[in-house]
Amino acid sequence: QVQLQESGPGLVKPSQTLSLTCRVSGDSITTSYYAWNWIRQPPGKGLEWMGVIAYDGSTYYSPSLKSRTSISRDTSKNQFSLQLSSVTPEDTAVYYCAGSAGLRVGATERYEYDYWGQGTQVTVSS
Repeated sequence: QVQLQESGPGLVKPSQTLSLTCRVSGDSITTSYYAWNWIRQPPGKGLEWMGVIAYDGSTYYSPSLKSRTSISRDTSKNQFSLQLSSVTPEDTAVYYCAGSAGLRVGATERYEYDYWGQGTQVTVSS
């Protein structure tokens, strides 16, 4: 059974970099052809796909966030990470990591992903 667990600070100051990690258990993040995504949900809004790192290490980002987003992985720890720079209060959201069998670039429906973390609230405020 694959499980995902997000971790990171719940409060980030404006202009700083938001950093989150998703630890994966039950399978390797290098298993063909899985992909590991970051998705967020601002208060009162729908899901927003942010980016993905595939089993082979290739990355894809939302065009609207690409200039501020970086996704990386640590295969020795079986985890992947998100960095979002220059945050503003508009980046306040519940952040989720999600796994999918195959790439789901831009997907924003829960059913399109096979595994989800429980989500972590991140608030951007001074």
